[in-house]
Amino acid sequence: MCIRDRFKNDEVEPFIAKLHRLDGNKVEIPDEDTSKRICARLREERYHVSEVKSSRKRRNPAPPYTTSTLQQEAARRLGMPVKRTMSIAQRLYEGVELGDRGMVGLITYMRTDSTRVSDEAITSVRKWIASNFGADNLCAKPRIYKNKKGAVQDAHEAIRPTDVQLTPSEVSGYLEPAQLKLYTLIWKRFVATQMRAAELDITTVTISSRDDDIEFRLTGQTVIFPGYMKVYEDIRRSDSKDEEKSKVPKNLTKGMPLDLIELHPKQHFTQPPPRFTEAGLVKELDELGIGRPSTYATIISTLFDRKYVEKKEKALSPTDLGMTVNGVLVGSFPDIFNTKFTARMEEELDDIETGRDWVQVMEGFYKPFSESIDRAEQNRDEIRDNLANRKVGRKCPKCDRDLVFRWGKNGKFISCSGYPECKYSENLETSVPVQTDRKCPKCGAPMVVRQSKYGRFLGCSNYPKCRGVLPLFTGYRCPMEGCDGELAERRTKTNKIFFSCSRYPECKFSSWNQPTDGPCPKCGAPVLFIKKSAKSETSKTCGRCGWSGKG
Repeated sequence: MCIRDRFKNDEVEPFIAKLHRLDGNKVEIPDEDTSKRICARLREERYHVSEVKSSRKRRNPAPPYTTSTLQQEAARRLGMPVKRTMSIAQRLYEGVELGDRGMVGLITYMRTDSTRVSDEAITSVRKWIASNFGADNLCAKPRIYKNKKGAVQDAHEAIRPTDVQLTPSEVSGYLEPAQLKLYTLIWKRFVATQMRAAELDITTVTISSRDDDIEFRLTGQTVIFPGYMKVYEDIRRSDSKDEEKSKVPKNLTKGMPLDLIELHPKQHFTQPPPRFTEAGLVKELDELGIGRPSTYATIISTLFDRKYVEKKEKALSPTDLGMTVNGVLVGSFPDIFNTKFTARMEEELDDIETGRDWVQVMEGFYKPFSESIDRAEQNRDEIRDNLANRKVGRKCPKCDRDLVFRWGKNGKFISCSGYPECKYSENLETSVPVQTDRKCPKCGAPMVVRQSKYGRFLGCSNYPKCRGVLPLFTGYRCPMEGCDGELAERRTKTNKIFFSCSRYPECKFSSWNQPTDGPCPKCGAPVLFIKKSAKSETSKTCGRCGWSGKG
């Protein structure tokens, strides 16, 4: 948790500073009660600017891409899934038709964990920088990056353009949009490596209470010389999605009194750690030494293909199936399903290459592994019963036998324990159907919310006697003027949710965004739509006139 306060003065605009020290110590806020006590104390104090400190800082460019860093940056900057990044990089490596030049491979091999660059490539890019940006933007001597990880296979170079003369603008007419975006990212990162460091002015403002026992800090930066940032600008990602940014007011001076006008306690006492994104998972795999760069895309694809995880707002969320499989495997094979196994195996294989007895290594692995398999075999029936035959606590509506949880290709569901004699089943998410006010178009019975592998829908409460169905209506009217249709939740072939008018094809309105209460302040449409940006900021938009405003 952290506390940020908003300050102001008659001479400066309101700005935000973060609580840095309390009674001479770094701030630690373990619970909500402590937070409330500190906030009450902060409100009673008077504050002034105790120090304004400026310093000059040099920032060097990042190394050229490895497989891991390319996957991370493509996900962060371009929103590309890891699998797609590697597919596009493969095509750039294999070659693209460039008119009279013919087939040209645009990048070096894209499966590498080395940051090494050949002398010829460094000489070429330095000549290009001097010719196009001037010698004053070229670093004094060739910048060489050392591999930070120990077990690096240095056979391949870092990922770079094969010819720096083939700028993104030169090849833009021959590449697909996604190819151009990824090539531009690779090209810019490589060129930046041989440019001068950026020079920044860092201003740190310290705000203290009357007795100097409370201290706030505010830090800002100004670019003095952009250097490599002319080509490749860094993304400084905040650890918190709701992190607020505040510029340092220019006319803050030492001794200036300040008024505290607003407290911003950010509390996450009961919030679990954030889920991995694809980029975050790749970074974790790389740091832990799990797998090689060429396996990251396959690992993540397998998680999706086997329905162990699903993507929710760009984060990887484990499914019920994934949690269950993980529990079974970790419980049965703790020596294998841990983060150190792969890295340890890589070390042992390297040892074998340098002369260690491979029979000894295999015996050390196989004996405990064989014992784990024997234990799992002995407990197989118990594990299967716990997973597949756990009772729901209700009776089958067809044959009055017990209902049990089972697994299928679409995940967990509820089935009759008398299968295959009785084939009754229902989706887990709607095992207790939610009744609605709508009537079945076939028999007039109430409709209930049900779920299939294609998404949610309204089904007749008399099922299986009556099979009447309707789309899941949202309760919002269509925003188009003169249309009396209603918005319904639907899904694409790839299972992505969207909302469209129930009068389709007469009315073709549709939106990817969730409908919410209107009206639109511009045109009066009865419904607005919630839109989330890449930075998780929300806004409201109108489907009729295009108005947009903060939500």
